[in-house]
Amino acid sequence: MQVDTPRIACSLDQLIAGATHRTAVRTADARSGASFERLSIDGESYFLKILSADTDWIMRVTGNTTNWEFKVWKAGIYQRTPSVVDHAIVGMALEGEGPTARLSMLMTDRSSDLVPPGDDMLPLEHHLGFIDHMATLHASFLGWHDDIGLQDLARRFLFFSPEVIAAELEVDEVPHTVAVADRGWALLAERAPRLNDLVRAIHRDPDQLAEAMRTTPMTFVPGDWKLGNVGRRTDGRTVLLDWAYPGEAPPCWDLTWYLALNRARVPMSKQATIETYRDRLEHHGVDTTGWWERQLGLAFVGMAATFAWEKAVGDHDELAWWESAALAGASWLG
Repeated sequence: MQVDTPRIACSLDQLIAGATHRTAVRTADARSGASFERLSIDGESYFLKILSADTDWIMRVTGNTTNWEFKVWKAGIYQRTPSVVDHAIVGMALEGEGPTARLSMLMTDRSSDLVPPGDDMLPLEHHLGFIDHMATLHASFLGWHDDIGLQDLARRFLFFSPEVIAAELEVDEVPHTVAVADRGWALLAERAPRLNDLVRAIHRDPDQLAEAMRTTPMTFVPGDWKLGNVGRRTDGRTVLLDWAYPGEAPPCWDLTWYLALNRARVPMSKQATIETYRDRLEHHGVDTTGWWERQLGLAFVGMAATFAWEKAVGDHDELAWWESAALAGASWLG
């Protein structure tokens, strides 16, 4: 099935017309509340994701009540993505409106290409390919402006803030990630009080950080470069699934997200990865003179506001690295 323009179906039934061998799938990385199926159409294997803010806690804590992925698809942004990145999407159907709307996303089955679950280190060649293709994507969209209503930059820093996750802590079955975040924020105040003070200040006034970031170049970001969403095709292309937090943001946002969530499996140091990404960005025609250090430092602050809780439940060295990076980055807030 080839897709050159956004294929939008009126319903799930129309989207998967002719499907056979439908099988429910529970992926190792699926923790949000979305449902997944593997199915066949015309003898080819596909993957189906169905989600709604009613049942998907990640959509709720990120503020996604308008189905951003559908907006990106409808606007043709997936189709403008450089060919080195394979998003796998072939069609979508949105039924209903508001938080109760149901979004169905049909993808070519790329499961065999994805990074396997576990703790094994990435092959260096794969890691370098991911970083190069991330830079390629960012360079191709540099200067892009969100005029379709995607993830707000300031709202990114609040994904797991205590105030946002409070409602999710009241449900009958608290999502594991939310429970860990709640415990992590309490630990952060004990283990890294200076970092805690900084991120709580960002939570109270996220617009200050967002405005500082906007003094540096922006691009389109898919938003979730965790390894559970990433893979490598046999021809070397990068598979990048689940563009769950798309929008206008600094290129360094995707980079620092990658560093924060994949640190145990990355075969290079954080600093070496950062230098490699900057080199590839320059290679793809982006002049980083005059703004790089400022944007990177501010991205460290934003990422700490988003994920410092996760570092607080981990080892000392990782927490100390992020504390140092974020506190240094805060100097760019002025």
